[in-house]
Amino acid sequence: MNILVVVGGGALILFLAYLTYGKFISTKVFELDNSRVTPAVEMEDGVDYVPTDAKYLAGQHFSAIAAAGPVTGPIIAGIAYGWMPTMLWILLGSIFIGGVHDMGALVASIRHKAAGIADTMRQYVSKRVWILFNIFIFFTLVMIIVAFTDITTSSFVNTVTLDDGSVVGGGATATSSILYLILPVIMGFLLRYTKLSLLWATIIFLPLVALSIWVGQYIPLNYGNKNVWNLIVILYCIIAGIVPVWALLQPRGHLGGYFLYATLVFGFIGIIFGGFDTQFPAWTKTYGASDFWTPMFPMLFITVACGACSGFHSLVGSGTTSKQLAKESDAKPIGYGMMLAESVVALMALSTVMILAKDDPILTKSPNFIYANGLGSFMQLLGINKAFGISFGLMAFTTFVYDTLDVCTRLGRFIYQELSGMKGVTGRIIGTILIGGIPLILMSINLTDPDGNPVAIWSLFWKTFGSSNQLLAALALVGITVWLQRTAKHRKAWIATVIPAAFMFVMSTWALINTFLSYTYRNGAWVMPVGTNKVVPGLSLIYIILAVWVVIECVPAIVKNAKYQDRQPVTQEA
Repeated sequence: MNILVVVGGGALILFLAYLTYGKFISTKVFELDNSRVTPAVEMEDGVDYVPTDAKYLAGQHFSAIAAAGPVTGPIIAGIAYGWMPTMLWILLGSIFIGGVHDMGALVASIRHKAAGIADTMRQYVSKRVWILFNIFIFFTLVMIIVAFTDITTSSFVNTVTLDDGSVVGGGATATSSILYLILPVIMGFLLRYTKLSLLWATIIFLPLVALSIWVGQYIPLNYGNKNVWNLIVILYCIIAGIVPVWALLQPRGHLGGYFLYATLVFGFIGIIFGGFDTQFPAWTKTYGASDFWTPMFPMLFITVACGACSGFHSLVGSGTTSKQLAKESDAKPIGYGMMLAESVVALMALSTVMILAKDDPILTKSPNFIYANGLGSFMQLLGINKAFGISFGLMAFTTFVYDTLDVCTRLGRFIYQELSGMKGVTGRIIGTILIGGIPLILMSINLTDPDGNPVAIWSLFWKTFGSSNQLLAALALVGITVWLQRTAKHRKAWIATVIPAAFMFVMSTWALINTFLSYTYRNGAWVMPVGTNKVVPGLSLIYIILAVWVVIECVPAIVKNAKYQDRQPVTQEA
């Protein structure tokens, strides 16, 4: 079967879902109404609250949420369970859970002066839930930084020889990455202190980014210690979390957005014109076998992560996007539409697995290389050398990761400052060092799997990240449910969020329990993990306790609101 049938058919389903289910939740659930004034208009200050045209805000929001998650997760899940269940979950998850979650977090925020989802829970449940939810978010951000940093630096130390004898070295990717981080700093200062326009800056610096990829092949930084690279990336996170946004984040995000769009273009070219057939099995397990359903349930639903649903999106939507939404109707294309667009990215990433045979040695590489290999194959159709195409793909992946790390570091710092009350420069520095230092410590530990075998840190923490990220989505949906019960005109509007919340909570908690038991219950007996093997089960247990505690706090509020709705009409919020 040609991959165009699978990916193109999936994209068509997502488009139809936007027109149908997207319209339903816009009008019947969240009741978008342009007569309401959004916080961006009401509180416009030219800095944080800025009404932004939907077509520009959609691109900005898309770049923020569509980082490395929808690439890595589908590739890992596709290899483990086959492309069919992975594709089905990407489609169903994004349509009925991820898109609803993203739009709900965005709309709930703009109805409360662009407050975060945690503040919404404080208003409708309790301050204790607000504290617990923020702690949960902080730990989740730590997991994201660990998983994404380690998988990126793995591409800096590995060297792969292609079938034609050409070599793709990790040192070349490292060089290109460092050059890429220098260029936005120069661009930011030129934009700030000269009369250089953004248009001309883009025209000048985009070719320089391409040049940095080419130069990297000739001056590779072949230093094989990944711990050093982890330190360098974390130092970047700390610096990016402290310096003004104009000095690094804004110009880097602007240039990085073009990487995202370029990979989409190359992906579409390969899928439409490449004539690639699916070689990888649709299912890796035989139906009826004892291992068919498990561990696919629950691990599929937390491994795909951002390609179907992501709690991280609620932080972006309620943290920055809500402060720029010009009118409520824009929440549909930005909140719901961009989640579906991210699922298209996930389908493209999955296609890089589908075109490989099950025994292809490339499948033993890290997900970023599998993705880059597929992108290189697509770029060959344009006459571009595959080695350069793979280098471009690795650089693009690294760029996506920088997007995520930038946001995570700042959000982690904000949470620390909010909980500690340290609002000044001291709080900014301590919070940033804390959110960067904890991941660095975790990545410096020699971790093993439950059997005691050494394992890549990113592969170990991806499960923990996926579980915590999806659990964050479940808890955000719980908060949105409580808000809908108290404010929606339609009595049953909250059902559209409570069912996805329950599903994601069960799957995520189930996955965390499995992870915890894999270290603590061995061969029919309880064992105490020793040494560094305590880290993963310890984190899993913390997540389980925090999540259950939040749900225990929220369920009475949901039940109480349901009974309240049965007694009298629900009024719209002020």
